[in-house]
Amino acid sequence: MKTSRDRILIIESDPEISDLVARQTLQAMGYQVQTARSASAGLQEVNRFLPDVIIADLVLPDLSGKDLLVAFSSQGIEVPVIAISQKGMESDLIQAFRLGATDYLIWPVREAEVVSAVERVLKQVRSRRERETLARQLKQTNNELQQRVRELTTIFAIGKAVISITNQRELLEKIVEGAVYVTEADCGWLLLREERNKTFNLVAQRNLPKTLAAKINQPWDDGISSLVALSGETLSISGEPLARFKVSQLGQSTLVVPIKLKKEVVGLLIVVRKASEPFSSSNRTLLEAVADYASVSLVNASLFRALEERARAMQRAAEQATASDRKKDEIMLNFKREIQPKLEKTIKEIEAFLTGEDARLNAAQKSGMRKSLDNLHSVADTVETLKPSEN
Repeated sequence: MKTSRDRILIIESDPEISDLVARQTLQAMGYQVQTARSASAGLQEVNRFLPDVIIADLVLPDLSGKDLLVAFSSQGIEVPVIAISQKGMESDLIQAFRLGATDYLIWPVREAEVVSAVERVLKQVRSRRERETLARQLKQTNNELQQRVRELTTIFAIGKAVISITNQRELLEKIVEGAVYVTEADCGWLLLREERNKTFNLVAQRNLPKTLAAKINQPWDDGISSLVALSGETLSISGEPLARFKVSQLGQSTLVVPIKLKKEVVGLLIVVRKASEPFSSSNRTLLEAVADYASVSLVNASLFRALEERARAMQRAAEQATASDRKKDEIMLNFKREIQPKLEKTIKEIEAFLTGEDARLNAAQKSGMRKSLDNLHSVADTVETLKPSEN
């Protein structure tokens, strides 16, 4: 089947042959045809016309057809060539095939023979195009798959860090590093709400300028995160609309995702690109997954701080206790009355978080939360067994 791309260049000095092949046969069949009377003119037409097939006579006024094939090869021209030869010049055809010719015609020739030769060669051309297209598609698909694997590996590493890294600052830096990587951004940062005055402090960053990186643990308004803190919805903005915000000094495209605890925005995860290329829906999904991990890490940190405070309180109480069994019992019962409701409340909050509609947790995140829940149940069971000593 002919296509609009089927272009035929005929390099032929004999007007009779040229007219038969070009006008009477190929143009009548609907092909795009261009002719040249010499090898030098043919070389120029190849670069201008970009033919799919070349039909060239082996006898030309300036160069032989064989020399023309050599010229094609030296210039990297890979267009298939159909050689035209007179009867009795079969040896020249053999040499032409050795030099790269694809097919041949013996003059005098019938129109059907011309069409048949052209279709044979075009079939090869179309097959090659399909292979090249398929190869490009496979390469693109492979690159995309490799990128997805790298992104998922990063997400998995963040999830592992959430349940294994106890240093919160190190963990938050790991989260921001992963956010920048999976979104293919140039820089990023994490803001957390300060409970006393409700301002958002910069707690972790990646690739920010030194003047901004020095604001760690200080309030910072980047000009756009406050909008997301109010709406509670992810925001992606790029190009001219971003110019009126302060964050445009860092890049031309930004993506902001809220970090929530029980539907309340307690943090903001922001990434920025220097180029105006918008963040894709895939970038958004990945950054929201990272934000979920950040939310889990904040819950864990809060729980561990509460447990540590209670443990220290218990230790101080034990150190200050007198030798009196009665006094010890009183301390123990007071501790039990104090910690039991809080443990029960904390357990209920975690269970609600795991089953709530607002929690976007994958299997790894749920596993980490359930481990924390199991530990709290164990502490609750231990507290329940506390009883006054028998006198």
